[in-house]
Amino acid sequence: MSDSTTVHLNTKGIAQNTYDAIVVGSGISGGWAAMELCRKGLKTIVLERGRQVEHLKDYPTSNMAPWELAHRNRNTTKMNEDQHIQVRGFCNEANSHFFVNDKEHPYIQKKPYDWIRGYHVGGRSLMWGRQCYRWSDLDFEANSKDGHGVDWPIRYKDIAPWYSYVETFAGISGSIEKLPQLPDGEFLPPMEMNCLEKHVASSIGQKFSDGRRMIIGRVANLTRGWNGRGPCQSRNQCDRGCPFGGYFSSNSATLPVAASTGNLTIRPHSIVMEVVYDKNKKKATGVRITDEITKEVSEYYAKVIFLNASTLGSTSILMNSKSDAFPNGMGNESDQLGRNLMDHHYHVGAGGSYEGFEDQYTYGRRPNGIYVPRFRNLDDKSKRNDYLRGFGYQGGASRNVDYNAEGIGVELKEKMTEPGNWGFWLGSWGEQLPHPDNKVTLSKTEKDKWGLPLLEIDCVWRENEQAMRLDMMNSAAEMLESAGVKDIYTFNDEKAYPGLCIHEMGTARMGNDRKTSVSNKWNQLHDVKNVFNTDGACMTSSACQNPSITYMALTARAVDYAVREMGKANL
Repeated sequence: MSDSTTVHLNTKGIAQNTYDAIVVGSGISGGWAAMELCRKGLKTIVLERGRQVEHLKDYPTSNMAPWELAHRNRNTTKMNEDQHIQVRGFCNEANSHFFVNDKEHPYIQKKPYDWIRGYHVGGRSLMWGRQCYRWSDLDFEANSKDGHGVDWPIRYKDIAPWYSYVETFAGISGSIEKLPQLPDGEFLPPMEMNCLEKHVASSIGQKFSDGRRMIIGRVANLTRGWNGRGPCQSRNQCDRGCPFGGYFSSNSATLPVAASTGNLTIRPHSIVMEVVYDKNKKKATGVRITDEITKEVSEYYAKVIFLNASTLGSTSILMNSKSDAFPNGMGNESDQLGRNLMDHHYHVGAGGSYEGFEDQYTYGRRPNGIYVPRFRNLDDKSKRNDYLRGFGYQGGASRNVDYNAEGIGVELKEKMTEPGNWGFWLGSWGEQLPHPDNKVTLSKTEKDKWGLPLLEIDCVWRENEQAMRLDMMNSAAEMLESAGVKDIYTFNDEKAYPGLCIHEMGTARMGNDRKTSVSNKWNQLHDVKNVFNTDGACMTSSACQNPSITYMALTARAVDYAVREMGKANL
């Protein structure tokens, strides 16, 4: 790796590979960056390390019934071997083509860490959980108040209009609740709770005085047709790709709009090795890639670069971008690159059965659950002495079906279509504190088949997370019991390692001080002003809400700033 001082003789090749903007990655944030740049008139190339996936055309299992799947949607021995990490998440026979082969994409786990990935156009926007919750100043001010991590360089007022902007395009269904810790957004009509969920919600509201509230989930599934997509058909097969465009993905939403401008080029099979830096101009000039299939090395050039390769992907690119100017990786003057890796800790909560509502059932398969917003450490009244920050719950109610019923033919069908008792489960998502020793580094000895250093991941749940988990479990049981749920069981999975929630954040955090952070309040690298990072790597803390809607808002905001700066000749 070196500074861009080589004399290039193939000037025709340079011209062919030169664009106004480069976007690395095509997932949720990369799709947004591409659309915003293209709509603002910039000729933009999206470099995706995996294969092409076209909307409608490349969703091979989206309309398949369970009996049409060769193994009835059960994991095969080969899947469990080749995708042994991916299947710990929600990789199954019907969607396994959207998850990586772990044997082909190894990494080093210094501590157990589940890196769940999808390398293809659209990335994990095709398989995400679609839950969309705004953060509040409770989250943006947390680091400065309790001293963990560094202060966010923005506050809710800075990002609120951008939340509205992206929600209006993406289409988020939800209810207006006027909760200070969970700001309302620009919502499509909410989905409806079923009878037991309404009962439990009412019980929680009546029996707890600490601000607990159960609401319907806020989700990027369309409850009515929106921007030429949807509506959602309530099939709950979203992770296979949706032929109806019933939920937000790069493939169904942002990339088609970007393409419609005539300004978009997508190059799949493009593994970005490094960002190339010109120390004389003090700018990045482009990126160097390896073709995934041919392994041919080439360069692409642009005035502005957006890194959206996912938290660990973008950070590994910056760490690999070494030169005389950046011997420890681009933007790493602070020694914070790779540090403060975070995720949400989950697989903890409670469940049980309910006697009643036997005359009621549900229609369709609602691709959404309920949500209990954070109610701990909001103020002095809700303050805990055993841990900092807080957690929220997702879950829901349904009628049980006896999948182990005996019999054959009509007898078996009748038994399996007879609904049993109602059940309810609550699972919790908790905040992880930023910690400098939860980190990733590049291996000095091991490389992948494209010659890039393997990523080494060293991240654990620490004392604060462990203490929080006990409350997460017990409070779930407490709420269910208050609503008359019986046969309550609790769970706290000790093997739910970091990464499993697939909400990895941090490792290239935003901040006001270049000595303690990698990028500024505009997601612009302190040290390289024409490089921006707006995926999960930029996050300064993790809050407890699903983070993707925040990535979208930060991306749209950063592109707006970058284009304005380009107009002023500042980039």
